[in-house]
Amino acid sequence: MKIGEVEIAVTFKAIKNLHLSVHPPHGHVTISSPEFYSLERVKIYAATKLGWIKKEQKKFREQARESERLMINRESHYLFGERYLLDVQAGKRNSVRLNGKKMVLTVTDIADKDLKQRMLYRYYRLELRKRLETYIGIYAQKMALTPPSFKIRVMKTKWGSCAVDSERLWFNIELAKKPLECIEYVVVHELVHLLERHHNKRFVLLIDQYFPSWRTQKKILNELPL
Repeated sequence: MKIGEVEIAVTFKAIKNLHLSVHPPHGHVTISSPEFYSLERVKIYAATKLGWIKKEQKKFREQARESERLMINRESHYLFGERYLLDVQAGKRNSVRLNGKKMVLTVTDIADKDLKQRMLYRYYRLELRKRLETYIGIYAQKMALTPPSFKIRVMKTKWGSCAVDSERLWFNIELAKKPLECIEYVVVHELVHLLERHHNKRFVLLIDQYFPSWRTQKKILNELPL
């Protein structure tokens, strides 16, 4: 559905109320609507929220962006919110390791930018997986849940998502660059969806219960460079 220049993805579900969301990092807009609502009724509702939608999208547009990574020596890279200077070295095996405030990237061909990026993101994936496994284990126990399976992937519009029916979580690979408290918030947010599918009052009460500082961490996450 399109209202003016704003495109909105509408999904009809077995719910009681409309749920409007503007998603980081690019301001993608979604509406979940009760099945008994007409598309015209949803459109009228969206039109009344157009000012708020544009305000939220403006926040994302003005959010600081990472410059293109050239994968060269002394370039800044981030892991769990900490800044490291890249140290590219030639070697017989590809690897990434931390040495103080340096991120040492050893590759077989230092001129191959794609290889360097692949190795960095392989490292990000491994490190992020360790943290996610820890947080999921801790909070699943607190919520009396069986720890769900999860996967890490490139996600354009979300930091995480939850497939409630299959009890599987998905996390954005870019979270590896963000502070641990922000990652913890995303984990709790997605786990709470296994207790409450929708972003309703019960959902807010549950996330308040399990992670009281979630509003602060959400704000930090959405203000960091994309």
